[in-house]
Amino acid sequence: MLWKLTPLLQAQEAEDQADTRVMHPVLKAFVCGSISGTCSTLLFQPLDLLKTRLQTLQPAVKGSSHAGMVTLLFRVVRTESLLGLWKGVSPSFARCIPGVGIYFSTLYVMKQKFLVDRSPTALESVLLGVTARAVSGVCMLPVTVVKTRYESGKFGYGSVYGALKNIYQTEGVRGMFSGLTATLLRDAPFSGIYLMFYTQTKNLTPQDQLDPVLMPLLNFGCGIFAGILASLATQPADVIKTHMQLSPQKYRRTSQAIAFIYKSSVCSHKKLELERRLRVPEPKGGHIPVSISPHRPASCFQAAE
Repeated sequence: MLWKLTPLLQAQEAEDQADTRVMHPVLKAFVCGSISGTCSTLLFQPLDLLKTRLQTLQPAVKGSSHAGMVTLLFRVVRTESLLGLWKGVSPSFARCIPGVGIYFSTLYVMKQKFLVDRSPTALESVLLGVTARAVSGVCMLPVTVVKTRYESGKFGYGSVYGALKNIYQTEGVRGMFSGLTATLLRDAPFSGIYLMFYTQTKNLTPQDQLDPVLMPLLNFGCGIFAGILASLATQPADVIKTHMQLSPQKYRRTSQAIAFIYKSSVCSHKKLELERRLRVPEPKGGHIPVSISPHRPASCFQAAE
């Protein structure tokens, strides 16, 4: 997510400095945000796909841990071709083009209404980002569900419209808005934290003393720093959102998804620890000091099913 917001905020800053006589400022914010969202989506869709797959991947068959990003990357290329990395790009476009436009339009309107000729404080930045992202997230949630399912590789939808129609017919409105709470718990805080760190980091830098040529590099660095911190803070909610949108019948409530993810993680860790201890070379006396409960592994496997 952080790889998408940095160029978007730079585009918004350029838009704020542009002449507003040709196009209404709100419309211009929408257009600039949509164009930036299109470019970032096309460029970083493979990372989004890998993120979704990693969040729902079961432990590898051979070992003892989950497959890493590089391993999964080669697996996708080998089994689905290079273009498989861009699976889900059509719902990503359908989500980002209007969604980012709504985000920046809402952000612009709030800035004009509440912040006239001054920079927002840290708390104001959080509130601005949270509100704008909440509005955008709720509006585009049905397409977000489709995007997540496309990227998982577990659904055979033929088109975005077909997917939306199928979800509505089989799961109803609840299915189209599955994971709403988890999505808001991820998106709204992410944007608020990101915007706060981005604006505050820029305010701490001596921009007047820098060469204008270096300003894009400064904006990029501030965006990367802010995005890392915001991603770390909201990663758990992102994992919960993915699970709920892929299996809405299984997780009727956010608490159910949290409980499943926690149990799966604990059991996976116990299984890996058990396998590690069993691989210890046998001592000279012939006794392996390992105490194994025959029921514990089975309960772990059941929790991960």
